[in-house]
Amino acid sequence: MARPSLEVADILNRHGEAYLARHRLSRGQLKVMGAIRACRTAALGGHVMRCSDCDHPTIAYNSCRNRHCPRCQGAAAKDWLADRQADLLPVAYYHLVFTLPAPIAVIAFQNKAEVYGLLFKAAAETLATIASDPRHLGARIGFTSVLHTWGAAMTHHPHLHIIAPGGGLSADGARWISCRPGFFLPVRVLSRLFRRLFLEGLATLHAARRLIFHGDLATLAEADAFAALLAPLRRADWVVYAKRPFGGPEAVLAYLARYTHRVAIANRRIVAMDRHGVTFRWKDYRARSAGKIWRKTMTLTSPEFIRRFLLHVLPDGFHRIRHYGLLASSRRADTIARIREIIAAATLDDIARDDVPVAAAQPEQASEPHLPCPCCGGRMILVERFAPGTAPRTILAVRIDTS
Repeated sequence: MARPSLEVADILNRHGEAYLARHRLSRGQLKVMGAIRACRTAALGGHVMRCSDCDHPTIAYNSCRNRHCPRCQGAAAKDWLADRQADLLPVAYYHLVFTLPAPIAVIAFQNKAEVYGLLFKAAAETLATIASDPRHLGARIGFTSVLHTWGAAMTHHPHLHIIAPGGGLSADGARWISCRPGFFLPVRVLSRLFRRLFLEGLATLHAARRLIFHGDLATLAEADAFAALLAPLRRADWVVYAKRPFGGPEAVLAYLARYTHRVAIANRRIVAMDRHGVTFRWKDYRARSAGKIWRKTMTLTSPEFIRRFLLHVLPDGFHRIRHYGLLASSRRADTIARIREIIAAATLDDIARDDVPVAAAQPEQASEPHLPCPCCGGRMILVERFAPGTAPRTILAVRIDTS
């Protein structure tokens, strides 16, 4: 794939030093900026490859592999999806979104590890509780949660995308219980339980003094002020959204490929960088719901673009993709195999609602990687590795590959 004409790295390289001179950044933000600026440059070293047929040479610089880097997420997603393919079941899959209200999002920004962690925990407990209730599904379920902290314009908007098979195992583990066609769990019930569990957990964190507040939020360190903030949120409607079910396992993989390793903005969305600032494409979903033009461009000053991008740097070691229930156990592979056996042995009526053959969920055999020569299509072979900050010893008129 051709490299976009503009990248986040280009913006950081041109305006990063000026931004650093005027703003105080966390260690994590500094680390992300440095990694993206160095990604696929001589600063990280690289290797020389040559075609075994026509001797065409190329230099490829190493990637930073930082999870916030727009360049590096394609390869990371591909590897992750190869592992997840073996977990897919021959059933319909459902997509739910759990969103934090704006007043909580402000607290989350100053307490990322604690509040984002609570978001995962409350959403998981909500789904497991409602799914196990005989009035709804009456089954043990499994699901994958992915944290996103941004809106379309890179503003701070923490929410979870959750992908779940449409059913679960009975309490004794002997039967697969499918949900109703096109309906997983009631979102209003999920919303109310999620609200209660999250606010209870947040109050517990505050009482244990595990939340910090500074700047305009400093007064929230006091119990009365914090309780006053939470009071209206106990009565407000919290957004839990259920999208239409996927068409089958292949559609789930396609969706995950787009969402699991996404960062605040993809390089392909950046349109221009000039004296006016940085212009990028975005989607205005409110305009879409009103039937207006919703695919738009936005121009931010360079400092504001960098600020919004750095809003979404996660704490070191924080896992933004997590598996729960049937997909969380160390015996996940055995559990998945057992579920497939149960579904395969079920009657046609039990599986007709999904209309997906069992064989569709079986992992494909991966072909051996092969990097073709851009000139003749032959096999490229490694001839030299060179260390960060050094140049290759091979004396060749090489083409630099930074794609």
